[in-house]
Amino acid sequence: MLVFMDESGDNGLHLLTGSSKNLIITLVLFEDHAEALRADERIANLRRELGLNAGFEFHFSKLKQEWRERFLRAVGVFDFLYFSIVIDKAEIVRRGSFKPNELYRYACHLAIELAKPYLKEAIIVVDGSGSHQFRLDLATELRKRTNRPGETGGHLHKIKFQDSHRNNLLQLADMVCGAVARSVSDKPEAASYRKLISHCEVTVLRWPK
Repeated sequence: MLVFMDESGDNGLHLLTGSSKNLIITLVLFEDHAEALRADERIANLRRELGLNAGFEFHFSKLKQEWRERFLRAVGVFDFLYFSIVIDKAEIVRRGSFKPNELYRYACHLAIELAKPYLKEAIIVVDGSGSHQFRLDLATELRKRTNRPGETGGHLHKIKFQDSHRNNLLQLADMVCGAVARSVSDKPEAASYRKLISHCEVTVLRWPK
């Protein structure tokens, strides 16, 4: 089992000076490695169809509408599931309950909890752009939350950090997360992207409730 994690927004809490309204963590889950490979190959082929170079990174916030739709339609035929947690940072600030790095780690924990009933010896792949210490802290947090003493079944097998520009399926997680983020915004056609992959959606949870 392969799981790809990405986020939309930031973990900053200064909402009046540029921090994002929400922090969203998305997990994209493939039960079958062969299906994940087919999705990977389809994304590579889509680059060629769009006339893009092989190193082009699909990043939701940087793509025009047509390319976002082409991407989501192309990957929507594959057998994957996704889970997202949408953190309302205004409510977090009101409660005064988290520091920024704590918020990100806890958001990852909440996303893992959503997917946990589906996780079986999962390899979780996360974008490795953070600092070495941050990656260590995140890996420790995920292991602690997924394989707790007394629980039956190994939810987590391994955590891997990879560069998103070299990993098509991390880019898939980015695009799915971007679609969820757009759906909870007040922008025009907010829900249109998420509808293209609605059949892959298991849970999108807003927190705190």
